[in-house]
Amino acid sequence: MIVAYFPFFIDIKGRKCLIVGGGNVAARKLKKIKGFEADITVVAPEICDEISGSEIKIIKRKFEDADAEDAFMVIAATDDRSLNHHIFELCTQNGILINTVDDIENCGFIFPAIVNKNSITAGISTGGECPALAGVLRKAVDELIDERYLFTADILGRFRAEIKGRFDTENMRNKAMKALLEMCMKADIKPDDNRIYDLLEKIENDSKNRNTQK
Repeated sequence: MIVAYFPFFIDIKGRKCLIVGGGNVAARKLKKIKGFEADITVVAPEICDEISGSEIKIIKRKFEDADAEDAFMVIAATDDRSLNHHIFELCTQNGILINTVDDIENCGFIFPAIVNKNSITAGISTGGECPALAGVLRKAVDELIDERYLFTADILGRFRAEIKGRFDTENMRNKAMKALLEMCMKADIKPDDNRIYDLLEKIENDSKNRNTQK
């Protein structure tokens, strides 16, 4: 089977994201993107309480084509299929990413089931065929990513520049990163920075000793 949707992660921080619709469905989509620092606007004549309580731009009126100008991403989440289709065509013609809720045929992209824990983000999709299964898989992945994975991601991220500056070759950098990864994954509690610096110093000294002996 050919999978039509290519998975990729994209930075939406500061980008204009428009949600057309003000009901519970729109609120669920808002919840998905709200934590990623996008510039979000919601347009709808009526706005539900969950959206009203959000710190975003809200325009209480019917959608106008001009609302989508300069948008990076649009979510059509109204209960009017004709309007949703119009928004899909408008965005498609103007090269704007478009998701139409519960209408796979009128989507330029689809939302995965998202797991977001600190710097670790995972997206699970069944190509829109079985959202319930994607939800089950999302829960399984969420339970898998425990505290050890979270502090490992934090440490590897913080020490990436240190490793790059300390070791000259890609081979040594990979070796140091792998050793640090193994240390973290074997640890019951988060290793402190002194222990990590000791590990990197040992790897560096071992490398110098081997080069001296050649």
